[in-house]
Amino acid sequence: MPDPWRLLPVYEGTGAEHMAIDSWLLDQHVKGLQPSCLRFYTWRSPTISLGYHQRQFPDFWNTLQWQGQPLDLVRRPTGGRAVLHQGDLTYALITSGLSGSRREIYRQLCQFLIEGWQRLGVELTFGAAGRGYIHKPNCFGTATAADLVMHDGYKLIGSAQVYRDGCVLQHGSMRLRPDSELFERVFDEKIVPPNILKSVLTAEGMNEIVTVLAQAAQEILGVAFAVQPLTAIEIHCASTGHPPKLERLSD
Repeated sequence: MPDPWRLLPVYEGTGAEHMAIDSWLLDQHVKGLQPSCLRFYTWRSPTISLGYHQRQFPDFWNTLQWQGQPLDLVRRPTGGRAVLHQGDLTYALITSGLSGSRREIYRQLCQFLIEGWQRLGVELTFGAAGRGYIHKPNCFGTATAADLVMHDGYKLIGSAQVYRDGCVLQHGSMRLRPDSELFERVFDEKIVPPNILKSVLTAEGMNEIVTVLAQAAQEILGVAFAVQPLTAIEIHCASTGHPPKLERLSD
């Protein structure tokens, strides 16, 4: 039997924490110090994450405020365009040893999302936009062939990848409860979540969604999960790059 994957339950943190944790878990997996893993997380406050190579974005994002607080602006270790993290659920999957092209691996890793949301009553398919999307700073402004959309075209999930020494990090945002006013302020675009999504959230709740997606991942990927939350030391190591100092005990 293959070694179990680590399943990290939902953790709410800052944007900087989340990007550091995803990168750290990938580096640890590359070094053989962490198994393959799947984690879910939410964002402590509204945050805009930029793709690793994204250099152009509106200047006002640097000073944008919402409800009296500045929006955080962070850079992801993966590519793609800007994502507004507010009312969303994010997943991160880290593994290695997969065969096929990067496109094939990407689609393979997305299957648990398609299956899980189908069990929740939401049908998802890959989008089909052309290359014009690259001129928009908003990741959710257009659904490409890499995105998962609902039957009415609503883009529910946008994901991105990065590879290091044969290991892959794929993470993505599930747009569940976006604030339409904030979304319009950031991207100058309107957003109206479908009614079916609202009913799923009311009936199931965030924890149930995570449970269903994790179960689908086990079956689709053919793995077993060992539930192991992030420890305080791991969060510290990821955020600072080194373990915490131990205080000397008095005699």
